[in-house]
Amino acid sequence: MTEALAYTHYFTQSDYIIAFKELIKSKNLELERSFNPQEPVTPLLVAKAEFVDEILISGWDHFLGESADQLSLIAVGGYGRKELFPFSDIDIVVLLDKEASTETQAVLGQFCNFLWDIGLKPGLSVRTVEECIQSCIDDQTIMTSLMETRLLRGNPSLCAKVLEPINSGEIWPSNRFFAAKMQEQEHRYFKFHDTAYNLEPNIKEGPGGLRDMQIIAWVFKRHYGSSTLKELIKYGFLPESEYEELVTARNVLWRIRYALHLLTGRCEDRLLFDFQRDLAEQFGFKGADPNQSVEEFMQHYYKTVVGLERLNEMLLQLFNERFIGGKTTYQQIQTKTAKLIAINGYLEAETDSLFENNPLALLEIFLVIQQNPSLKGIRSKTIRLIRKSLHLIDDQFRTDKHANHLFIEILRQPRGITHALRRMNRYGVLAAYLPSFAHIVARMQYDLFHIYTVDEHTLFVIRNLRRFSLEKHTHELPFCNDIFLMIPRPELLYIAALFHDIAKGKGGDHSQVGEEIAQAFCRQHDLSRHDTKLVTWLVRNHLIMSMTAQRKDISDPDIIHDFATQVGSTEYLNHLYLLTVADIRATNPELWNSWKDALLKELYSATYNALRRGLKNPINISDRLEENKTEALEELLKLGISEATIHASWKHVGDEYFLRYTAEEIAWQTIAIASCDELDLPLVLLRPQTQRGSAEVFIYTRNEDFIFSISTETLDQLGLTILDARIVTTSDQYVLNSFQVLEQSGDPIKDLHREVHICTALRKNLKEHHINKQKNIRRQSRQARHFPIPTTISFHEDPQRRFTVMELITTDHAGLLSKIGHVLNDHNIQLHDAKITTIGSRAEDMFYFTDYQSNPIQDHETLQNLEQAIQSALRDHL
Repeated sequence: MTEALAYTHYFTQSDYIIAFKELIKSKNLELERSFNPQEPVTPLLVAKAEFVDEILISGWDHFLGESADQLSLIAVGGYGRKELFPFSDIDIVVLLDKEASTETQAVLGQFCNFLWDIGLKPGLSVRTVEECIQSCIDDQTIMTSLMETRLLRGNPSLCAKVLEPINSGEIWPSNRFFAAKMQEQEHRYFKFHDTAYNLEPNIKEGPGGLRDMQIIAWVFKRHYGSSTLKELIKYGFLPESEYEELVTARNVLWRIRYALHLLTGRCEDRLLFDFQRDLAEQFGFKGADPNQSVEEFMQHYYKTVVGLERLNEMLLQLFNERFIGGKTTYQQIQTKTAKLIAINGYLEAETDSLFENNPLALLEIFLVIQQNPSLKGIRSKTIRLIRKSLHLIDDQFRTDKHANHLFIEILRQPRGITHALRRMNRYGVLAAYLPSFAHIVARMQYDLFHIYTVDEHTLFVIRNLRRFSLEKHTHELPFCNDIFLMIPRPELLYIAALFHDIAKGKGGDHSQVGEEIAQAFCRQHDLSRHDTKLVTWLVRNHLIMSMTAQRKDISDPDIIHDFATQVGSTEYLNHLYLLTVADIRATNPELWNSWKDALLKELYSATYNALRRGLKNPINISDRLEENKTEALEELLKLGISEATIHASWKHVGDEYFLRYTAEEIAWQTIAIASCDELDLPLVLLRPQTQRGSAEVFIYTRNEDFIFSISTETLDQLGLTILDARIVTTSDQYVLNSFQVLEQSGDPIKDLHREVHICTALRKNLKEHHINKQKNIRRQSRQARHFPIPTTISFHEDPQRRFTVMELITTDHAGLLSKIGHVLNDHNIQLHDAKITTIGSRAEDMFYFTDYQSNPIQDHETLQNLEQAIQSALRDHL
């Protein structure tokens, strides 16, 4: 480190802090200019670490040179390995032979201040040797950091005293260290939903990320004292080809991380949407459209990390055998054709020629694991053999009836289906057996509501369906568990789930194309005509239940009758309901809330009743109306409300009101209206919990312009998500408006003060016909600006010809509904109902309206003018 002496002259300058800052700035710029996304970054990492070494040594010699015998300066962690990224932490430890004197503390403080003043911002710990050793005993993560120690300056014997108990295995022997690291990895994986396929992955901490590589290095070094991963070959853990694969994967992730640091100007390890487009361009990915380049770049990333995840699995399994030790156990496994043996609970092929001689064993091995619960998985040697044998799964294999039978048997097993399919996907078997599935492996869906790649989403759907069948998960969604008990052949549900998104990215309607692929699969696998029809119908129609529940008025008997006609039978309804719930929950856990749960249950129950009654005997609207009215009256009388009071409260409402609301809602609103004097209007009440799991904000007042706009803008400013709006205007010009809302987090409103504040603010704004412009507490999604949704507006005819239906698709943003309300008011349009659906940054809203004479609007020019006005109003936001 003689070059370090060259830096000492900076301390003779009048303002040495500025001089060092300029030096660091110049070096960082030099390294940044040297970076090429197509070239390895190892030289740059080492160069940055050695440059920082010289700065630290220069400062150490200046401030602490006279204390050299009492202190040591050591680099640890990534800096200790000389893997210093542009904005990585600079972790250093100052070792003392005993408690620091006041004088030593003072000069250490000067040294530390110097480092901060010049912008290095080190992670600095000051410990005695004894403290350091005790910290290692108490916390294996501290010991892990100290395993990668480099002495920079000072007394080498102090460093040796710390390293001696670490290197000797006295502290955290390799078997305990390995167990601790496995637990650490398990917790880390759980944090990322046990998948590397998140759409905004963490390239360091996520499954398959750089931390997986470090885990391998740490446990290997702890046991063998190895300084390089290449010794994995020497000790028989990896063949040369897999070592190259490991190093290549690490280098890809290093290059991406280096670029990410430079792009963001900070220590950023998350591949956020904000950066993916720029990185795709840097790494040379170019597609027909901007999204395609991002998708190709991310697919490259996913394939890299899934390979690293697989190598991590294999190596840690081998480490477990060697490090944990104990007696090796052998168990002969009886199968129909394959010769397999279990070694320490892991399945292994008896001979290297197993798959060559018996290709069907490539499927049978996964079935064997399912049928033997004591087995932990497949042994690493056999995983390699599977990967080498994938070419055997050709067209002849795929059309072999024995292979087809084995695949269906995997889906019919009472346990282990999700684990089997995940292994098959990770080892490449699933994509080899189902070429259409290969198309969706690592394919991202560039939007805000699909947070996993298509293949990972598909496997999560199957996992969710499996959970409905297990008693230990009954508490999550008991209704789904009850419905699942009525499913005679669950494998048909799993097949439908496997194919529901199989055609994503192929162009056209993925449901329709997926139906054709599913049909070919069913025929090849000899499913009966009945089962084939069910599976293909589910694939084709897997979206209709969620769309009906969220975008149509399911209190309308005609809507229920139309949906029941589409479904056709309770058998199809049961399957569709379970697939719909599993699909939504696997798309993005944050999309599922009590509102969607209650809405789908309500649609299921209403459809089930319609099917039981018979499609030729639909509920008559007048019967439904009278039924609601009678139930509400009976409920109110039970509560002690007089009949005269009830009818007085209903004097302003017409038949539409009793059709649009449930008896329970009518009773609650009637009590509110009965207790309100005309002078007290507008009446604003909030019911924090309804049958649909949301809060209901109810407004009763005389009809005036902009009530909908003022209401929605106020609720929006208060940070509430509007799920549904029902607008009833009576013949004598009273309005009964009801909004179903949740907190933006998806939680119900739980705080009484919050309820009062919402009602007070809304009543004030309605009374004053004005909203004070204030900060909107609704949080706009960081990612939303990367997914602008073009505004499209279409008009449909209501089947009952009561309303004009407007469908609006656009980018969701603060004040959206208020803008729509203003435009409708300006065009003398009376709003009757609104179905609000927000998926990520995408708003898909339905508005039901008439003119002020309650007639549907059919004039083409009027509708065209309305569309132009809405486009103009929303364009300002975009």
